[in-house]
Amino acid sequence: MIRLDNLSIGYLSGKHHSKPVAENLCAETADGSLVCLVGVNGIGKSTLLRTIGGFQKPLAGSATVGSGSKTASVTDMTQSERSRMIGVVLTEHSELARLTVYDIVSFGRIPYTGLLGTLSDADHSAVRDAIRLVGIGHLAGRYVSTLSDGERQKVMIAKALAQQTPVILLDEPSAFLDYPSKEELMRLLLRLAHDEGKTILLSSHDLDIIRRFSDSFWIMENPSGTVRVRCEVSLPY
Repeated sequence: MIRLDNLSIGYLSGKHHSKPVAENLCAETADGSLVCLVGVNGIGKSTLLRTIGGFQKPLAGSATVGSGSKTASVTDMTQSERSRMIGVVLTEHSELARLTVYDIVSFGRIPYTGLLGTLSDADHSAVRDAIRLVGIGHLAGRYVSTLSDGERQKVMIAKALAQQTPVILLDEPSAFLDYPSKEELMRLLLRLAHDEGKTILLSSHDLDIIRRFSDSFWIMENPSGTVRVRCEVSLPY
């Protein structure tokens, strides 16, 4: 679950000054659902995802994440606790050319092993399970530099799955993909939400794709000079 309670997001512009992007946001997801965050460019979608993910502090209010009885405010968690609760997949390409797919997915176990930790049998099992769930077993030994954009995106999703978090956030995951790959990616995310019980929140501009595969939508809009989030089960446009 992800819940926003009067959440204000933005940036600190000095010790006592802030620059709000959106204020008093209220919204909630259901467990095991795929929710798409939509809105015009610059309205604050990435800022909202970064705030939910704990990369920047809220200006006011709270974002709560978790599953069942294991829920907590993002700001109340330690970094270690957040990394076991929230998996994040960003759009940027990482310079990881000399690492294999298995190496990258293994990084998802860092919250449990530490940066220099040795993978246990249980860790290797979690990595193999993540690779299997995403359907990239045939790529496990390949170097990341040899993969297509769609294959790389699947690798990063497998890494997030290896973290074994109940919540996964994705910022424009289909940005570099062609249409068939976008459809394949959305089918994968919907299956992971429903079959694996993950709560998945992603931002996207691909309205024709997300209409078909999302369970519900958070619509960021600015109808009267104030950005708000409106929850819908289908897009009105």
